[in-house]
Amino acid sequence: MSVTTPLGFRAAGVTAGLKASGKPDVALVVNDGPDQHAAAVFTTNRVEAAPVTWSRTVVSDGRADAVVLNSGGANACTGAPGFQDTHRTAEHVGEVLGVAAGDVVVCSTGLIGERLPMHLLLPGIDAAIEVLAVDGGPAAAQAIMTTDSVAKTAVAQREGWSVGGMAKGAGMLAPALATMLVVITTDAVIAGHHVADDLDGALRAATAVTFDRIDSDGCMSTNDTVLLMASGASGVTVDLDDLTDAVTQVCADLARQLIADAEGAHHDIAIEVRGAASESDALEVARSVARNNLFKCAVFGNDPNWGRVLAAVGTTHAAFDPAVLDVSMNGIQVCRAGGVGEDRSLVDLAGREVRVVVDLHEGDAAATVWTNDLTHDYVHENSAYST
Repeated sequence: MSVTTPLGFRAAGVTAGLKASGKPDVALVVNDGPDQHAAAVFTTNRVEAAPVTWSRTVVSDGRADAVVLNSGGANACTGAPGFQDTHRTAEHVGEVLGVAAGDVVVCSTGLIGERLPMHLLLPGIDAAIEVLAVDGGPAAAQAIMTTDSVAKTAVAQREGWSVGGMAKGAGMLAPALATMLVVITTDAVIAGHHVADDLDGALRAATAVTFDRIDSDGCMSTNDTVLLMASGASGVTVDLDDLTDAVTQVCADLARQLIADAEGAHHDIAIEVRGAASESDALEVARSVARNNLFKCAVFGNDPNWGRVLAAVGTTHAAFDPAVLDVSMNGIQVCRAGGVGEDRSLVDLAGREVRVVVDLHEGDAAATVWTNDLTHDYVHENSAYST
């Protein structure tokens, strides 16, 4: 279950010494073809890291031969020297692999505002290339972890072809596109004259309903990247809808793993909004609840404080009448028609998963956003962040 499950890919993960912990910190995924199609989506944070700026250009022609990723440093807010480090990283990979530097995607994650130690990173890349293997996906997934407690991988198997993926992320999980670093691979053959557009469309359709709908802490990273690479090595030509479905399956699996591993979280919370006038209204309401610290603290304390849900809903521009709002928590309708519903003491929040349903009674649109509770552990971990 990894990025090397699809045919045509090799990967590796090694320790270069970028992390004080001594854990693996450099990963490499190579597409051996015969196709080298690629698409990517990136953070919409206007303060974007040097690797994001570089990689946008790399995938603009719909091709990528490899992606190199490092943890232990974000290479963000490092100015022109930081961009030169990213360029040098891609050139080094290209020289050793025999591919163009302009076809090498670069991803970095870790502390913002510090230059990468290139004297460690480049030898680490050499070491990764030495151990590239068709079963190297799990090692690569380990090497991109920062505050993650577990490596995150997923696979969607289809008849004669597959999609694989890996992700890192446990904090700064608030999307305006992606939420972390993700590499997705497929050995499907993408036919037609608009392969780049089709692959890009499939990826964006998948991220829109998965990574875009997890919001752990309301904080957006400078480095978010989701990369999709297609090798065509299976020889199986795939319908675009089928590809989108498989990519969405992998993205959804990884997204739930990210929420489950969010920093310090004790609860995974699904905010489902029904009866909205539009999907955008439903998303706005769901996000307002997901980002409400009072609500998140209440869930941490196993307190079904539905008043905080309504207060959050009321801050939005969505169409609704406060007098008809309904709220349920774990199946108990605690708010009915904007007032008191069933006894809140009936709500059991002892389990890991919490489901909140808000019905606006304005239309047929719906959306679900996943978030977490706000805990002592989250505050402690982010008061002394390191990788």
